[in-house]
This record gives sequence, structure tokens and C-alpha cells, in this order.
Amino acid sequence: MTEEEEPQYSKPLGSHFPSRMTRRSVLVSPFLLLAIMAGSYRSLTSGAADQNRSCTRCDRHFSCNCSHSSFPRVPSVPASARSLDLSCNNITMVTDDDLADLKLLTALNLRANGLASIQPSALDSLWNLEDLDLSDNQLTAVNQRWFRTLGALQRLNLLNNPYSCLGSPVFQDLVRLRTLAFGGPALEELRRGELWGVNQLDELAVHANNLTRYESGALANIWPLSHVTLKLRGPFLANPAVASALLADVSYPDTHLTLEDLHLIGNRSVQPLAEAARRRIRQVMFRNVYMTDEAVVNILVVMSGVPLTYFAFDDVTLNGGGKWKRAGWTEHRSMDEFFARNIVVVDVFIFVSLSDMMFLLKYPRKVSVINSQVFVMPCQTSRLLVSLQYLDLSDNLLTDLTLAESLCDGGVTLQGLRVLNVSGNALKSLSTISRLVASHSKLTHLDVSRNGYSYMPPRCRWPPSLRHLNISGAKLTAATSCLPPSLQVLDLSHNDLHTFSLPLPVLTELHLSGNKLLRLPAGSFFPQLLILSLQSNALSLFSASELRSFRRLESLRAAHNRFVCSCDFVAFLQSGLAGGGAVRLTDEEDAYTCDSPLSLQGEPVARVRLAVATCHGVLLVSLCCGLALLLGTLACVLLWRLNAFWYLRMTWAWLRAKRGSRRRRKLRGDPACEALLSYDAFVSYSERDASWVENLLVPELEEPSDAHQEAHQEAHQEAHQDAHQDAHQDAHQDARQDTRHAAVQPLTLCLHKRDFLPGRWIMDNIVSAMERSRRTVFVLSESFIQSDWCRYELDFSHFWLLDGADGGGDAAILILLEPLSKDDVPRRFCRLRRLMSSTTYLEWPQDEERRPGFWSSLRDALRRDEHQ
Repeated sequence: MTEEEEPQYSKPLGSHFPSRMTRRSVLVSPFLLLAIMAGSYRSLTSGAADQNRSCTRCDRHFSCNCSHSSFPRVPSVPASARSLDLSCNNITMVTDDDLADLKLLTALNLRANGLASIQPSALDSLWNLEDLDLSDNQLTAVNQRWFRTLGALQRLNLLNNPYSCLGSPVFQDLVRLRTLAFGGPALEELRRGELWGVNQLDELAVHANNLTRYESGALANIWPLSHVTLKLRGPFLANPAVASALLADVSYPDTHLTLEDLHLIGNRSVQPLAEAARRRIRQVMFRNVYMTDEAVVNILVVMSGVPLTYFAFDDVTLNGGGKWKRAGWTEHRSMDEFFARNIVVVDVFIFVSLSDMMFLLKYPRKVSVINSQVFVMPCQTSRLLVSLQYLDLSDNLLTDLTLAESLCDGGVTLQGLRVLNVSGNALKSLSTISRLVASHSKLTHLDVSRNGYSYMPPRCRWPPSLRHLNISGAKLTAATSCLPPSLQVLDLSHNDLHTFSLPLPVLTELHLSGNKLLRLPAGSFFPQLLILSLQSNALSLFSASELRSFRRLESLRAAHNRFVCSCDFVAFLQSGLAGGGAVRLTDEEDAYTCDSPLSLQGEPVARVRLAVATCHGVLLVSLCCGLALLLGTLACVLLWRLNAFWYLRMTWAWLRAKRGSRRRRKLRGDPACEALLSYDAFVSYSERDASWVENLLVPELEEPSDAHQEAHQEAHQEAHQDAHQDAHQDAHQDARQDTRHAAVQPLTLCLHKRDFLPGRWIMDNIVSAMERSRRTVFVLSESFIQSDWCRYELDFSHFWLLDGADGGGDAAILILLEPLSKDDVPRRFCRLRRLMSSTTYLEWPQDEERRPGFWSSLRDALRRDEHQ
């Protein structure tokens, strides 16, 4: 070790590299801070991402719609999901864990996500999957391992992905597969064995506009095929052999063949159809095709003698002048239906009549020319349709005048016609259409919907065979007897009808949706009605009795109305939605919503729960009233037993008399007002004790005789002689002076019979008497206790005298006319009972010798204020 190295080990690290460590710490700290912030940001964003990756838009059928939500990965959904739509998101990869919990899933849609990678085990848990859509993505290869556990899969869509071939057999584990769609702009070759294991498809779609190589037999083992859709624009134009080989493998007599995106100009572009003709194909449709009249002729030539029953053109641009003569020799007697929709004729003004197509027009029984800007079908052409039974000219430019030309003005043309559809035109007169079809004795179905009818005449002439009539989507404001009584099905939906009350005895279906009906039509007009549609009207409610008026009604559709959710209606409708009624409500449950009351607006009727008080108000009020009456009766009995009524009466009377209490107390406290006291005592007694009061009490106190006075004095002398010798002499002398004074001056008593003012309320008389008297004398007896008015007077003593400012006890004098204990006094007179227990009262002596002493004591009690 060198000398320069020793200090490096002996010195502390911090002291040896101070400047370098400082610089490093300065440099490292910002990086650490940034790292911490980045980690925090990642944790926050990952938490937000976890929240944003959930999808809960699932209905009661466990169908989850998570489309158009910009999910970058498969979101988390409830494990109970049966159907999951993830179309039109930004999901570029499906990992092994994304769908692991969705074991009950039966349908999965991953269309249009830019999906480029699916891990081999990503779909392993989807054992119940029946429908899988992976179309319009960026899958460059199809992996057989995706489908190894999907034994229940029935429908698979792999269209428009950038794979150029299928490669090794990828569908061998899909034993139940019935619908398969694959291919796209990048598909270039199909080799034998790539579809090994696919044997029993019902529908096959192959998009191979740029197909360059096809091994014969690549699709030959797929049988039976009920519907095949092929896009072979490139092979038809540049490589007819490839197109012919492919058509030879998928064409069977019962296969419905649809050819799309073709450009048919001359004879060469049509030649691949010869293989289909050799396989005796019966149904051919051309969709999204540009063709010339020459190509049409070549197709007819190629198909000549083939038992072709269905010949259709959809979204076709036709160029040429309509030169059909070269195909006049062809034979197409098997032609049953000709269908044309969305046909655009480039040179319509040079396009000649179809009269040269007599060889073809005389065979079809069904002809449809829809949305092709047809403004007239000449009567001459109509006469060529000798086998016609079904004619559809909907969504064209027909008017009443041109329709008259097409139907030969009601002549004998088209006598075999059974169904006529002229909906979506410019017709305005129901009288005209009824006149034009009146001669068609076999016509059973007539559709004149979506026209400009605003008036229904009172009478119309219809063929007696007419059973189905559709006048929906017009502007009718009233229905009249113009409607034929032979109708079995009538559709007047989406008009402006307010009522409908026409007798139609054989009607079985009536459609009145989208009108302004306020109530159900009367069922008596439709004795045979089975189906009734009243959606989107102005119905507020309907009842079971209204439905019972329809004797045979089985199905009702009345959703999207302005229902008033009353108790009866909610109970009735919930029972109907649950299948409890004779009439089935075939709408979705959630389509029946409340419009009022406001608190329930928009709420599905099936989920409404009304309060008992709302639904059974009368019953609830009756029960409450009965309960209240019972409780009131019990309360009254209880209050009566507890003397509560007495307390109430006394409280009311006492409050009325309360105003005079202060004045009385003031008068008692003011010596100058002593003159306002008119009586020495107010006597309260029972009517049965009136003889004692009038014959004994009043004479003794108000009219004392000399004998009474002498007896009175003697009684007092005897009383004082019996007093204790050690009593104070001064008090004795005062008592003798008081006795002499009382004997000299008579007392003034207030008696109700004598002194109450007539015509005055008795309560006021009682209160006034008590206020104007120094004392109140109660003559107590059994009769007194039982007397109502005595009890009132005693009650007022309870409230007034016993609660007075002066103590109460001195103002009341109790005389027991007969033996009476405190237990005989009602308990409500608690203070009186207490007064009898604590205060001396006077008892009327039965012995006459003791009566002078009684009178003397009574006089002393009444004169006590004067003595003081």
C-alpha cells in the first residue's frame, strides 16, 4: 500500500471527500425527487385507471354494453354477465386474465378495437361462449389455441382482419359451429384443409375480393349450406377460374347464394355463374353491384333452364337502355319471386319499357320493386304479370294518378293479386285506392301506410275478400265506416286519432299505437279481438273491467303512455306484468312508466311501491277513527275514574275567576277598602240541609235574641272557668270583651237563595259571594258531598280560598253537620282532606246543652278579624 493510499482508509469518508459528496448529493437529490414523483404519479394514474377500467352498464338480463367507451384494455365487468359488448373501443390486446372470471359469458363482441394480439389462453375460461365477434381488427393471424375450449361456440366472425390466409386448421375444435364469417381485403389464398373440422355450417360468409389462389375443394366439405355470402370482385374480373372453383364448392340447390361487390360489365365477368348454374342453384341475390343491361342479359342466358325460383337485386346501379331482346329465347318458367331494392338506373330517360321481358314477367308470382324511384308501372307492363299474386311497390314515387295507370284504372288486370303494398308513396285519397282495388276479388292484404291520407270518407268500396288493411303513418284524425267490416287485421298506428269506436265483428288484431287515445276502445265493438296494440298514446290508466269487455283478448301492448300510478292501477298492472291476468302484457316491463304523480315520474310501474296510507286511505282512516274512538272511550273512562273532568271544569272556572283574585287580595290588604266587604260569611250548604241553615244558623247569627245572648255569655264564662289557671289574664280579658262585642252586634250572611243576583251566571255569583265575604262557611254532610253546586262552591274554595295569599285555612270554616271523616271527602279535594286532618273544625252537637258553646265558637271564628 502506498503512502498516498493510507489516508484514504484512515480518514473518515466525509472528511476525505467533502466537496465531491456535496456535489453528488446536489445532483442525486433532484433525481430521487423526480423518481418519487414519477412513482407517485404512476400509482395515482394506475388507481384512476383501475377505476376507469370498470364497466357496470348491465341490464336485468345480465347483458353489458361497454361499447364506444374508449377502454384501452378489457374492463372489469360483473362475473354474472351473459353478454358483453366491447365493440368500438381501443383494446389492442386481450391477456390471459382479462376474461378469466366471465365463465357464464355466452356472447362476446370485440369488433372494431384495433385488436392486434390475443394471448393463447385468453379465451380458455369461456366454456359457455356461443357468439364471438372479432371482426374489423388488426389480427394478422388466426391461432387455433384461441378456440380449443370453445366447444359451445355457434357463431364466429373474423371478417376484415389483415391475415392473408387461415394457415393450419384452426376450427377443428368448434364442433357446434353453425355460422362462420372470415376474410377481408388481405385474404389472398385458401388452401385445402384449412377449414378441416367445419362440416355442418348453416351460414358462410367469405370476403375475398383480392383472392388470387384457391385450391379446389377447400370449401367442398362444408354441407349443408343454407346461406352463402361471397365477395369476389377481383376473381370475377381478373381470375374467373378462381371464382368458378369457389362457386362450384359452395353452390347447392337449396343454398341461398348472395354475391356482393361485383362489377359485371360483359360476358366474361358473368361466366363464373355457370358453375352455380351447373349445380342447379335456385336462389341468387346480387348486392352492392354495378352492372349493365348486357350483363343482365348474359346472366339470364347463363341461368336459362336452371330451376331458379328467387332472383334478387339489392343496391344495384344499372347502366344501359334496357335492351332485353337477346334473352327472349331463354327459359325461366321456374321463376317464382323477383326482388329489386334500391335500384338506380343511370340513364333513366333512355331506359325503355319492360314490355320486351314478356318471356320473364309472365312467370313470377311475387314481384317487389322497393325504393327504386318508380313513379309509374305502365298498364301494358301490368298486363304481362299474369301470374302475379304479390306486388310490392313501397317507398317509390307513385301518386293517385300513376297508381291508377299501374292498376289499369281498376280494370280486369291483375285479377290474381292477393297482396298489394304501396306504402311510402305520395297517395292522398282513400276513395281512389278503394275504387282501384274494388274489382280485385282475391285481394286479402292491402298496405297503404306512410302515405298522405288526412281524411277518411264516410263510405268506401272495398273488395269483400279484404282481411288485412294497413293505413298507419298517415294523418287521419277520425275513423269512419269507410273501413270494411270484413277486416281481421287493422293497423291505424301513428295517426292523429282521439277515439276509435267502429263495430268490426271479425277483427282479431287492432293496432292503434302512436295516436292520441285517452282511453281503451270499447271491447263490445270487437267480439273476436285477440291482439290489441295501444303504445305511445295518451292513456292515463285502464282497468281490469275494461279488459274484460274484450271477450277474447289475449295480448295487449300499451307501453309508453302517460300513466297515472294510482294504487289500483299499479296493483293491476303489476299483476298483469307478472302474468297474473287473462290478458298478457307483451311489452317489456320497463316500458310501462309512471307520468304522475311527480315523485314517481319516469319510474317503471313494475318497481313502484306505494305506501299503505296512499293505497288504503279510507280503510286506514276508518281504522284510525275506530282506534281513536276506542282510545277516546278508554281515556274518558280513565279520566272519569281519576276525576280529570272535575279538574278541567275547575281549571276553566278558576282561570275565569283568576282575574278577580288580585283585586280581592288588594282589597283585603287595604284598610280603606274594608267597606267593600258586604258579608261576614258566605254559607255553602246542601239543599237538604237548608232547614238547619234557615231555622238555626241564620237566626242564631243574624237575629240573636236576649236569651241567646245570655246563654252565649254563660257558655263563654263556663268555658273560661274551665281554662287553666296559669293562662294569661290579659288574653282572657280580651276574649270576654270580644264575646260581649260579638253578642251585641249581629252577623251578615250570604245565602244563595236570598242573595244571588237573578239572571247572572251561577259561577259569577259564587265567585262574587266569596270575594265579598270575610269567611266561607261550609256545612258539610253527605248531602253536601253529593250536591253538584255545593261541590262547585267547595271546588272554588279549593282553588280560591285554600290557595289564597293569606294562607287559605283562616278563610274557610268547616261545620260538620253530621259525623263525617276525611275519607268521605273525594280524593280530588286533597288540600281539603289535608285541612281536615290539620285544622280544627266545628261539629254540630246532637246534645242541646253543648250547642251554645258551638254557637259561641262559630261567632268567635267569624269575628276573628275584628278581634285582631
